Amino acid sequence: MKIHSNSSIVITGAAGFISSCLVGFLNEKGFTNLILVDDFSRADKEANWKSKRYTTTVERSEFFDWLKAQPKHPDFIFHLGARTDTTEFNYAIHEALNVVYSQKIWEYCTLHNIPLVYASSAATYGDGELGYDDKNELAYQLKPLNPYGVSKNEFDKWALQQEDQPPFWTGLKFFNVYGPNEYHKARMASVIWHSFNQIKKDGKVKLFKSHRPDFKDGEQLRDFVYVKDVISVCFWLMENSDTGEIENGLYNLGTGKARAFRDLVIATFKGLNLEPVIEYIDMPEDIRDKYQYFTEANMNKLITAGYSQPFYSLEDGVVDYVRNYLVSGNYY
Repeated sequence: MKIHSNSSIVITGAAGFISSCLVGFLNEKGFTNLILVDDFSRADKEANWKSKRYTTTVERSEFFDWLKAQPKHPDFIFHLGARTDTTEFNYAIHEALNVVYSQKIWEYCTLHNIPLVYASSAATYGDGELGYDDKNELAYQLKPLNPYGVSKNEFDKWALQQEDQPPFWTGLKFFNVYGPNEYHKARMASVIWHSFNQIKKDGKVKLFKSHRPDFKDGEQLRDFVYVKDVISVCFWLMENSDTGEIENGLYNLGTGKARAFRDLVIATFKGLNLEPVIEYIDMPEDIRDKYQYFTEANMNKLITAGYSQPFYSLEDGVVDYVRNYLVSGNYY
């Protein structure tokens, strides 16, 4: 079924960072028949979604009962809602929201023939010893470093093993996403958000020292991807979900180019027209053995599938984020 502007689209996690940006992007494209699913109790998330155009909001805990009561099922589901706190070490919390809840969505989509795009994570790759290749079969060998990553990988593996599947599905392994609408994320917000706030408060940014001889201070590398690129990929997948040209499975979603934290901080200062001032501090001992020094998405699979839009460079993405959102407190 071809998705069009009147199609009924579910977005889970809609009060959160990436999902609320996706809702804004869909609105820009003329899509307003949107069902927003989340825990809407947090006042600090309200600005992410309140001004968007949508059909209804549904509490996360009531979603499956709500679906049963509807005369017709949705046309497409973006399942981007998750417990994303990498510092939450109670696996049962991650399992309930990231595995069991996702399985129920999968089973609903399979039963009613609904295409599904869901959020996986680059946290599944652990310390990167096996590389960052999104071949489906690699999922069974990965060793994530925290319960969040474990839960995401457990669902990926479960999905790959299912004989009964939605007509179209992709699990997107988000790398380090940054951009507007993450104001509520506090400790879990991007380094750009933290850097901006440190600059406004102290005129300088603190970065972790390296505790490995093969990396200089501030030159730990990550694949930082701007949220505007992430939602562009999500939209492209939805638009092409009926073509039969995109294989079901796992897909990396980064830029394919690792960059240093130092570069990111310099770009943040540039967005404020300031000279960079960086102070290097010791990394907390409790995260040293779980810290990733390098991530870089192999993006060949998505590009081969036909995605051809250029990605924001780190400098362009950070400057856009700083000048058009952080300085004024704007939302996407």
